[in-house]
Amino acid sequence: MMSFNGSLAHDLRQDPARPAAESGRERRFYRAYGLTISSEVALPELEATAPAAADVVIAVGPIDYPKPRSEAGIAFRFEPSRQYLAWDAVGAFLVSDARRIDIEPAPGIDDQLIAFPLLGPVMALLLHQRGLLVLHASAIAVGGSSAIFMGDKGAGKSTTAGAMISAGHRLLTDDVVALDLSRPDEPVIVPGFPQLKLAADAAAAIPIRQAEVRPQAHPAIDKAQHRLHGGFAGDAVLATRIYILQRGDKAAASRLPGPGALSAIIKFSYVTRFGRAALVGDFAATHLRQCAALASQIGVYRLEVPTGLERIGEAVALIERDLAVGDEAR
Repeated sequence: MMSFNGSLAHDLRQDPARPAAESGRERRFYRAYGLTISSEVALPELEATAPAAADVVIAVGPIDYPKPRSEAGIAFRFEPSRQYLAWDAVGAFLVSDARRIDIEPAPGIDDQLIAFPLLGPVMALLLHQRGLLVLHASAIAVGGSSAIFMGDKGAGKSTTAGAMISAGHRLLTDDVVALDLSRPDEPVIVPGFPQLKLAADAAAAIPIRQAEVRPQAHPAIDKAQHRLHGGFAGDAVLATRIYILQRGDKAAASRLPGPGALSAIIKFSYVTRFGRAALVGDFAATHLRQCAALASQIGVYRLEVPTGLERIGEAVALIERDLAVGDEAR
């Protein structure tokens, strides 16, 4: 990979159409979240597309940016037009102007490992910069309706999504759920890309047809990537329900009142994972308005999922019944 000085790095960030040959890497084109992405990082998780004018450019090379102090191997710095994230074990990422991601990989790190933070928190912050409301969740299309699954780590978001796919429904997005609220009375989920991450026990218990399991990127990563060759929703779908997953004795759903619904959406929005430091400039007020608008337009439910993978079908059946009633009411 060709090295370059700070002045040239600045010039390249101003020219997102620079030839990939300058970085020594092949440029590939993908579609995700309704965007055309030009990337110098190989991202087989995404859907390949023909070269075209790019909405987002991903480039590899030295990052000319003051390095914040790293704590526990992680460093963040947020400004209104750019956001810097670094993991000592993977590399540094600079998101700028809502359309560019610069990456400086750690020595010896390959693209497969870079893709984990790139398609998770880094992409979430870029979508946040572009004005979307981003949730740490999974989402499934059920006919013309949708189900968003949120919850604490280990609550079963991806597992429940996998069970819905196994039942014949379609994945909208896993881990990063982006909502377009440009029409506040009709919030829509923007489809991500056809991949679902599942732990080994969930993958064994939930048969997902036409899925390719990719090799683990690192031994410490406990979920395998399932590339879907079917069961993916490529079009935006109206946001219908949010389910906050909890473990329980039986499948049951109860609607959260307005304040509880708003609190849950704020808690599980992606940007709040970084604390208030990420809500710089006008982002804090905008983010609160977006969360409140979504809470006022969509049903937010606490969903108890029976303990034990052999009973996940009970939760699927309840979700299907609830969405069917919602369709009749609209």
